[in-house]
Amino acid sequence: MDSLTRIFTLSLLTQTVRISVPYVLAALGATISELGGVVNIGLEGIILTGAFCSVLGNYYSGNPWVGIAAGVAGGIAAAWIHAVVSIKFRANQIISGLAINILAVGATKFFLKFFFHSSSNSGRISAFSKWDIPLISNIPLFGDLLSNPLILLSIFLVAAAYIFVYKTTFGLRLRAVGENPECADTLGINVFLTRYAAVLISGALAALGGVWLAYDQHQFTDGMSGGRGYIALTAMIFGKWNPLLATLAALFFGFAEASQIQLQTMGLNIPVQFIQMIPYLLTIIVLAGTFTSSASPSADGVPYEKE
Repeated sequence: MDSLTRIFTLSLLTQTVRISVPYVLAALGATISELGGVVNIGLEGIILTGAFCSVLGNYYSGNPWVGIAAGVAGGIAAAWIHAVVSIKFRANQIISGLAINILAVGATKFFLKFFFHSSSNSGRISAFSKWDIPLISNIPLFGDLLSNPLILLSIFLVAAAYIFVYKTTFGLRLRAVGENPECADTLGINVFLTRYAAVLISGALAALGGVWLAYDQHQFTDGMSGGRGYIALTAMIFGKWNPLLATLAALFFGFAEASQIQLQTMGLNIPVQFIQMIPYLLTIIVLAGTFTSSASPSADGVPYEKE
């Protein structure tokens, strides 16, 4: 009982929120892309690209907002490559996504050396000033967290993604394209344009996840995405392609990772390697348990060719 109270503390909850941000944003992006019928397994590389571009923009401008804009632009550029290859040229979407991931690892490593003369990390960047929001800023522990503009932006994007998917005309068209592109086409919906938009939106959201990682560490470090793109895809499946459920799943994985960190600091007589693999073990278990019961959009991953 004493061990449990040492693990489940308020700081664990705040740590969960901080860790979950990139999972949530990338999972939202994955959900929107797949609802439109395009598998975006390149999220891992897009997160990495967004993180690097944001650091580059922030470092040379000294303005965090410029860094965010640069990060999102980098993510959209990477997603655009995936969109062109998989939508226009109808290439295998899995292979295209994996190519994006491999390209991002090599490109960020090259430009890290080029701009910062280091193969491991960039220079330090300036952080956001916390927003002093009446009442919210005074909440113990969470007040400081909720005063962070990127946290607020993430909360807004979760709500916006749900409204976008289920309450707007474009969201209805998006789902129609993901379920039956031929039928959607006969109704006058531009299947290609809709799919391009979905993939680019997913790139922007995943890149914001990378921006959060870079700003949280005040620098870019080589390979800092650390498999988060793949876990975000699992959160999407666990959340049954629903933005709100995918967010809850991402919070679950964030909680698992925060618990792993908490356990390491407690000095328990458990091998560190075992504790470190807990989040990935949970990912495999959850994926195995939900994959058969989850139904993806009917045309998910199926290239469309207009007759």
